[in-house]
Amino acid sequence: MKGLKLAAVTAAMVAVTGVAQAGPTFDAVKEKGFVQCGVSTGIPGFSNPDSQGKWTGIDVDTCRAIAAAMFGDAEKFKVTPLTPVQRFTALQSGEVDVLTRNTTQTLTRDTTLGLTGTGVNFYDGQGIMVKKEIGVKSAKELDGATVCVQPGTTTELNLADWFRGNKLEFQPVVVEKLDEVIRAFVAGRCDAFTTDKSQLAAVRTTFTNPDNYLILPEDFSKEPLGPMVRQGDEAWFNVVRWSLNAMIEAEEYGINSKNVNEMLKSNDPNVQRILGVTPGMGKNLGVGNEWAMNIVSQVGNYGEIFERNVGQESPLKLERGLNATWRDGGLMYGWPIR
Repeated sequence: MKGLKLAAVTAAMVAVTGVAQAGPTFDAVKEKGFVQCGVSTGIPGFSNPDSQGKWTGIDVDTCRAIAAAMFGDAEKFKVTPLTPVQRFTALQSGEVDVLTRNTTQTLTRDTTLGLTGTGVNFYDGQGIMVKKEIGVKSAKELDGATVCVQPGTTTELNLADWFRGNKLEFQPVVVEKLDEVIRAFVAGRCDAFTTDKSQLAAVRTTFTNPDNYLILPEDFSKEPLGPMVRQGDEAWFNVVRWSLNAMIEAEEYGINSKNVNEMLKSNDPNVQRILGVTPGMGKNLGVGNEWAMNIVSQVGNYGEIFERNVGQESPLKLERGLNATWRDGGLMYGWPIR
């Protein structure tokens, strides 16, 4: 009997530690040959089409990284622009494989929608913008103001919480599409416009006279933004999660798109695992051993993605801040690829 019990325990351990079986989304993505990503309808620096219809931004590059991991080709992706109201239904219904649009990770979203967050690709906070001509220097001076906000967002909820917590009155002006919100704000339908601070900075760069607008100093919330997938497919969840971690880990170990081939010669065991010189990590994910190398060579590490889309190489000129690596005082901390 002891022998039988031992055999049963051993079999159970093998089952737990073995490679997870591919699930419905993983299989469907593999079969159709591309990743369908839900992105915003247009936020400069995050997901925005240019004059030729090419989409760029941090969220688009996150989608490209997933494609590079799955297929070895970062261009095997398509995007579906989604408003905040549309995004969760589109993911639940299977219209998209993953949301890589700016979506805040919250407990409610992880537990009531049949969806789950896979990590953070941008740490943000909600703010509020006004025209300088109204003479306001603090959000606490906005008692009785009208505020433009998009529905179906944590932004809408945080706005109400902040004003209530500070015993101030306000009147929401609810508009679904971002471009319509912006037009309403510029036209004077509302005194202020609220959303994530990075988004406010991006929108301000599109104005004819950006210096006429002020982002007020208050932070209304914490906004950890990142990809979301449907629950029930751990294999697909892992590909999305570890594609993000690979970009962060690559930056930590000094691997970038320019030196990735040279780094293949590194004696660092961590670098060897990340780049697939030491095999096994790709098999565990159900992809090729070069999955992370493909991400870095074709898309870049996290720092490269940040700088070209929203950092000093972009019109937004955002500081790394919370999005710096943990070694540099930020919150970006790649999980070990081992």
